[in-house]
Amino acid sequence: MTAIGQDSLGTRQSLAVGGKTYAIYSLRKAAEKLGDVSRLPFSMKVLLENLLRFEDGGFTVSTRDIQAIVDWQKNPVTGDEIQYRPARVLLQDFTGVPCVVDLAAMRDAIAKLGGDTSKINPQVPVNLVIDHSVMVDEFGHPRAFQDNMEIEYQRNMERYDFLKWGSKSLANFYAVPPGTGICHQVNLEHIAQAVWTSVDAQGETVAYPDTCVGTDSHTTMINGLGVLGWGVGGIEAEAAMLGQPVSMLIPEVVGFRLTGALQEGVTATDLVLTCTNMLRNHGVVGRFVEYFGPGLASLSLADRATLANMAPEYGATCGFFGIDDKTLDYMRLTGREEEQIALVEAYAKEQGFWIDPAVEPVFSSTLDLDLATVVPTLAGPKRPQDKVVLPEVDDVFNADMESVYKKPQQRVAVEGKDFDIGDGDVVIAAITSCTNTSNPSVLVAAGLVAKKANELGLRPKPWVKTSLAPGSQVVTDYLEKAGLQRHLDAIGFNLVGYGCTTCIGNSGPLAEPISKAINENNLVAAAVISGNRNFEGRVSPDVRANFLASPPLVVSYALKGTVVEDFTTTPIGRGGNGQDVYLRDIWPTNQEVAATIAECVDRSMFQARYAHVYKGDAHWQAIDVTGSETYQWRAGSTYVANPPYFDGMTMTPAPVADIVEAKPLAILGDSITTDHISPAGSIKVDSPAGKWLMEHQVAKADFNSYGSRRGHHEVMMRGTFANIRIRNEMVPGIEGGMSRFGEEVMPIYDVAMKYKEQGTPLVVIAGKEYGTGSSRDWAAKGTNLLGVRAVIVESFERIHRSNLVGMGVLPLQFREGQSRQTLGLTGDDSFTILGVADLKPRQDVEVKVTRKDGSSFTFTALCRIDTANEVEYFRNGGILHYVLRKLAA
Repeated sequence: MTAIGQDSLGTRQSLAVGGKTYAIYSLRKAAEKLGDVSRLPFSMKVLLENLLRFEDGGFTVSTRDIQAIVDWQKNPVTGDEIQYRPARVLLQDFTGVPCVVDLAAMRDAIAKLGGDTSKINPQVPVNLVIDHSVMVDEFGHPRAFQDNMEIEYQRNMERYDFLKWGSKSLANFYAVPPGTGICHQVNLEHIAQAVWTSVDAQGETVAYPDTCVGTDSHTTMINGLGVLGWGVGGIEAEAAMLGQPVSMLIPEVVGFRLTGALQEGVTATDLVLTCTNMLRNHGVVGRFVEYFGPGLASLSLADRATLANMAPEYGATCGFFGIDDKTLDYMRLTGREEEQIALVEAYAKEQGFWIDPAVEPVFSSTLDLDLATVVPTLAGPKRPQDKVVLPEVDDVFNADMESVYKKPQQRVAVEGKDFDIGDGDVVIAAITSCTNTSNPSVLVAAGLVAKKANELGLRPKPWVKTSLAPGSQVVTDYLEKAGLQRHLDAIGFNLVGYGCTTCIGNSGPLAEPISKAINENNLVAAAVISGNRNFEGRVSPDVRANFLASPPLVVSYALKGTVVEDFTTTPIGRGGNGQDVYLRDIWPTNQEVAATIAECVDRSMFQARYAHVYKGDAHWQAIDVTGSETYQWRAGSTYVANPPYFDGMTMTPAPVADIVEAKPLAILGDSITTDHISPAGSIKVDSPAGKWLMEHQVAKADFNSYGSRRGHHEVMMRGTFANIRIRNEMVPGIEGGMSRFGEEVMPIYDVAMKYKEQGTPLVVIAGKEYGTGSSRDWAAKGTNLLGVRAVIVESFERIHRSNLVGMGVLPLQFREGQSRQTLGLTGDDSFTILGVADLKPRQDVEVKVTRKDGSSFTFTALCRIDTANEVEYFRNGGILHYVLRKLAA
């Protein structure tokens, strides 16, 4: 049910569509009193409507806030704080499990505070899609999908039992079972409606823009459908579920003008990797990006979704598109009701959300790209913004062998096999991730490459682990209807599951002899994946060079088997009759791709696949759970446990004090990702988390991954800063999650516990772009539980900064021109942070540094608690404590 705003501007009007009448908050009426809004970017119009609908006399939204959005056109820079309320929340299971754990813990806590447990329920619709748990254990054979599903349920039954409890015990909470698809594609194809409706307290149906926040950073993919959505940490998502507004600053909006059309043989993946590089270079962190211009007409909605999906990789909050006929056509194709499509068209045209080529919005800055200039492109070997054009991949890798890895290239025998492997050999080729498996054009292209290769007798190299993990079951339907799946099967790209798989780090183990050859000989193995993330240590612990590429290039690299030769001028393999085959021989034309899509993708596929989307397969239906007010925590569980955040909590928060004589736990470099801080992938036996699991009688084969164990704080605390590739400057020359206590070197977790015994607070110090990557709440939760009180860096990525505040950790930013290096900070220093008790948003704070010899100096840092709401969260010890106290009161 939608709350009724105050509407002091009189903007509530009626909209009649197809015999039904809806209440809307009219931007036309707002413009009569506040000024013209026609040149506001579409994304800003969404914010404007949201504030109109929730205006409440200034308690959270005032007419001044509304006027500030309109006036933004005169000076389009970052503005004042506003309170924004998304229509719904999207979760995936890795981040969804800890959300439900926290809600269950909050029910326990509110009961102890004398409150009503029924207040701990989502106030807006919440969809959780189980898509992050399937691993590529089995591959390259017809039963790979069934076998991986069996293993997935065996590994994760405790978590799935818990999530099914959530779906039966929490109002407004809907769980999409495993084996359905990736959350972003299920959102795009089924959940999203472009215009949302709900009944308000007056009993009227209100229509308003569909908006969402999600606990996966790629929630932005839905921007392609004209739905404003972005990734938040699980902590912020829980607050949004519980009716709290999202605090944000009025953003800058960067316009990205597209002209022309993509040339023959160029894919949407090539386009998005080109745009990611351009936008990273331009600098869009914390900003909205909005695509416009005549080039939009040449892009399918799936292409737009591909561009929107990778907003986290280019650093933007979102990558937004307006609504037009292509939006309606896509909704019709994917099975939406005609009544809904009519509402979307009428609402978008009435409210000014319909793309009008004659109107160019006001933007903070603008970039231009002629689509005809895009060429086949990859990104890597370590970051998604590092664009590499196809003919130069070998040059980049070979140069890195000399300058980064500093070793000669070698080839070594593989034990028990009749082949050898060497540096630069592609050991993983995976069609994976939400970015590309949403797009029929690149998946059909991959199928056509497989068809041509199979007909010529090509096979992947024997050291390549191949996999196909579509984002939706519909993909299987159209690949089979087109006769392409059998060709993909023939060259090893059998279906392995519907989920994120390799892109999230669930690539599964390499064959033991190959893994052994790589690690015993320090080989720099490569992966080529159609994913969106290629950070160090993410894809596989055995792989150091990771390249992002389109699905047809993934298939081609599986056949080639290496990145050390020019892909465009040397053969990718030998055919069945011994002839050399080149990339040009197997690459499909744009016309072949378009004709296949037109013939094989239709509305009935989507209707059939989504008719029973919450029902699940026999495994899911067999989970027998009943709902209850509070969850009965299982003693001895290694997957789900009641977290310690609310232990000893009272209705009045303890006074916030200065941070005195804190010691550094880690001193880190630039581009520290949330994967570095809280890995999602495999758990090593000799790590603190591995040892804890062994102590709790969990065999190594059953370790699963950090991502799957996010419901248990004991595992996740031990996994914090445990990435195998992280480098702590306090222990030079050592790779992995190590630190030192005095002069003794030990795992970061062990050091943190020793300081905890002494009652010594901790700080983390780092460089630029701290916290890039996934919206991983455990990167902040783990930091908090290790006893870190403050993080001092040169710059933060948006979501992680917010998450730190949400867990009561103080984010501080060095002044321009200062850094850990210029100040000469070391692991022997102590840090006292003054003025913490009286913090105001974005104020300067003094940091006193005491050296080992007793000398000291002071520097000034910027407090990155950005809004008044965030100050309240920090004073309460975190956002969940703040919400819990409000609800209990």
